[in-house]
Amino acid sequence: MLLPWELLILLSLKECLAENARHGPVFTQEPSDSIFPMSSGDKLVFINCKAKGNPPPHYRWKVDGRAIDSSSDQSYSLVEGNLLINNPHFINHGGVYQCIATNAFGTIVSREAKVQFAFLQNFSQKPRNTVTVREGQAVVLLCGPPPHYGEIKYSWVFNGNRNFLQQDARRFISQRTGNLYVAKVEALDAGNYTCVVRNMMTNATVFSSPTPVVVRGDVVMGEYEPKIEVQFPDTLYVSKGSSVKLECFALGKSLNPVYTVDTSLVLGNMPAHPRAKSRRTVEDLLLLTKMQWGCLQCMQFLSSHSSVFSSDVEHLQWIQILKDAHMAIDANLQWECKAIGKPKPKYRWLKNGQPLTTKERVHVEAGRLTISTIRLSDSGMYQCVAENEYGSLYASAELKVVASPPDFTQRPVKKSTVIHRGGEVVLECRPNASPRATISWWRGGELLRTGKRGMILEDGTLRIANISKADEGSYTCVARNHFGASSSTGALVVKEPTRIVVPPLSSDASVGQSLVLPCQVSSDSSLSPVFKWFFNGKAIDFSRQEHFEMIGGSRQGFAGDLMVRNIQLRHSGKYVCMVHTDVDTVSAAADLIVRGPPGAPQGLLVTAITDTTAQLSWSSGPDNHSPITMYVVQARTPFSIGWQTVKTVPDSVPGQMMHATVKDLSPWVEYEFRVVAINSVGVGEPSMPSKQIRTKAAAPKVAPVNVSGGGGARGELVITWEPVPEEQQSGEEFGYLVAFRPLGSSTWIKTVLASADVSRYVYRNDSVAPLSRFEATVGVYNSVGEGPFSRIIKVLSADEEPSAAPSRVWAHSISASEIEVYWEPVPPRSSTENIIGYEVLFWEGSSEQREADRVRVTDSTALLSGLKSSTVYLISVRAQNSAGLGPSSPSISVATKKPPPSQPPGAIEWNLTNSKIFLKWDHVKASQNESKVTGYKVVYRQSWHGRTTVLQTNKTSVELGVPYGEDHVIEITALTEGGHGTSSGPIHIPKMS
Repeated sequence: MLLPWELLILLSLKECLAENARHGPVFTQEPSDSIFPMSSGDKLVFINCKAKGNPPPHYRWKVDGRAIDSSSDQSYSLVEGNLLINNPHFINHGGVYQCIATNAFGTIVSREAKVQFAFLQNFSQKPRNTVTVREGQAVVLLCGPPPHYGEIKYSWVFNGNRNFLQQDARRFISQRTGNLYVAKVEALDAGNYTCVVRNMMTNATVFSSPTPVVVRGDVVMGEYEPKIEVQFPDTLYVSKGSSVKLECFALGKSLNPVYTVDTSLVLGNMPAHPRAKSRRTVEDLLLLTKMQWGCLQCMQFLSSHSSVFSSDVEHLQWIQILKDAHMAIDANLQWECKAIGKPKPKYRWLKNGQPLTTKERVHVEAGRLTISTIRLSDSGMYQCVAENEYGSLYASAELKVVASPPDFTQRPVKKSTVIHRGGEVVLECRPNASPRATISWWRGGELLRTGKRGMILEDGTLRIANISKADEGSYTCVARNHFGASSSTGALVVKEPTRIVVPPLSSDASVGQSLVLPCQVSSDSSLSPVFKWFFNGKAIDFSRQEHFEMIGGSRQGFAGDLMVRNIQLRHSGKYVCMVHTDVDTVSAAADLIVRGPPGAPQGLLVTAITDTTAQLSWSSGPDNHSPITMYVVQARTPFSIGWQTVKTVPDSVPGQMMHATVKDLSPWVEYEFRVVAINSVGVGEPSMPSKQIRTKAAAPKVAPVNVSGGGGARGELVITWEPVPEEQQSGEEFGYLVAFRPLGSSTWIKTVLASADVSRYVYRNDSVAPLSRFEATVGVYNSVGEGPFSRIIKVLSADEEPSAAPSRVWAHSISASEIEVYWEPVPPRSSTENIIGYEVLFWEGSSEQREADRVRVTDSTALLSGLKSSTVYLISVRAQNSAGLGPSSPSISVATKKPPPSQPPGAIEWNLTNSKIFLKWDHVKASQNESKVTGYKVVYRQSWHGRTTVLQTNKTSVELGVPYGEDHVIEITALTEGGHGTSSGPIHIPKMS
């Protein structure tokens, strides 16, 4: 087997040899039909032609069948194979051109190319006759274009205006003749009309002499029968896939005034709407392009005139072409070319550019050429020409006739062939020879003949079966023909066959296990066996498949065992050990069955749904070579955490049973189910979840829990409970039934709460004494019926608000923004009364109590903060229990202190010694409305994150003991009755170096 780089070198060599091989001419570029504008400024025209060949071809040209002699006609010259026309003339140089290429192997001719020149001559300047027409009559103004060639566009100019005359419902300009048609002449149409012709290729424009039009208004034209003035042909052939433009314009009473017929033109079962301007193409019929509205009137008024659009023209194209042939002498040649097109093409054959004449050995039948008993004189270039009235195609090929004696240079007999004992050998003998050589085989001096084990095939190949050691030796092939003889010799070497002595055995394993498939061989000692393993028909790539590893040793010859690690289900299948040597290939196969947990059950269905049960059925998934022992059913709801195993009937679903009844479900809950299969290997994949189903509704089965009560305002009985979860409500329209009665009474007071979320009921009755004893219970219901009630509990009615206000209320100001308040607690009226806290009200003396701020506390003291400095506040306190707030104590007044000084300590100086810092600063003087300074607070710490130390002093200096070699940060703040003054800010003292 060749490596990619070796193959690349061989392909490159093959291309190089093919390029350098001697061969006849082959066109790479042929002339094509062309139209050249005569207005070109360079006055040169190139007609392309190029061919490849070895030796390089030389070229000739023909025009209209006659040879072009560039030496005598100076207007023609050759540039390589291209024809150059100098100063072309549209009459002298228009025609059909053909390129002819010739080298030592023959001649080929190109396709015929029609070359024309676009031009436009001037109008005759002779004045045109006046056209007189009556008002209301139709008129046709003739253009009479000058000689021209190439696509022409016609326009008309009225009275010398710059803008061209526009077509409308009355006027039409034929692009086929250039004539101007006016369906109904009006007085304003009188004037001079000039025809303008423009060549679209040369861009040349010429103007005719004006045609005067006189409109007679003395007699107005009456109605007259319609007349088709511009019409399309009866039958028109067009190529499939191309487009055609039709013109049609009518004059007559239907156009006086202009009258539009509301009808449809149907061509090839395809309707065209009136005034349509569209391109429509069908497979068999081609519709017109940019159809003029007048065509519809033509169809309306010419009932006997209907045009046929046929797709009988298809461009020619090859479906079978010729290929070069290298033939031995006396052989038979058959060439065939095929083309398709409409009309059906005819064929003719050329040899070296000349029509091929039929002889005894040469037979032509349409596109098939047969030459029997080929001779050297038959060599040359052949061309098949397919043509019809619309075009032609040329296909060319070279015939080389070879005559030579046998030659083994390129394909000698294989020098050495190695075969195993008992095998079959094939020795090929394929010399190059023309005509074909006769073959004989010799072993030493003995001529070999066909026998029981040996056979010489028709192509000269020697085949020997059941090889033995005695067959070793040299074998010579001798080839002969009319031109000579040649021979080639090769050796046959016989080796002992390779046998697999320890083949792999079919096995089974469980997922996750590992096993070894053995493969050991005995072989000829001179051979080196190569082991290859295949899994399910594909070679194992040990570099990419981590589960496989080849291990080997030298037991009993050679070994190439296969280790399969961490076996997975996908490793089930057929394993083949293939051993290859230079002379033979042997193999042995084994099946591996992998047992694993079951696959997912399929087709889970849920039926027979009740309020607490559902019937499930399913089909088994793959058992992965281990029978399924049981199934487990799981479910989930919007209220569950993941999938949960549910109870079934039977309790344990055996592996042979594929249905079960799920029980103990909650009514009116949406469920999804899935099934998991289990076998001896393990738990399998779960099935796909079932469709979501809802169990049927039922009366509630769960009563509220944590029923309690108490508290509330005076005259209230408060009953509370924990709401029943949605998954236990069992149906729609869920609600609560609350029942209560005075302790000792036999009559229950009941109420209905139609809400699933309510958790509290308050019964109000002013006649209920504070802290009266009641019994209470809470039940449930839904749209199906009532459920159970909770256990009966005892609950007290609301307490009465405290009747007394706190006593001995007093307060003092502790700073400019804080006041501390104290009072005596209110004693309870009874053992059941419970004071739960106090509310402190405070407000500025200049405002009303309704604007008071409030602070609630649970003990008998409160700190009021965030107050204004130097301000008088009024303070009142009241007690609170579960029923509410009691009366307020008489208000007392307290004034906050003056604010601390706003000026920080200044002029701070410090001095650092080995272990001490000496600080001093200026005394802070308070203003009249500020608190006097009573001392200072010094805060110091190591760097920005060390331990903080606080020192207070009534002096303006301080001595601090500090650790050696540390940075320190110090702040100084003034102390006053009104609180701390403004800080000096951090003072950074670096460590001593």
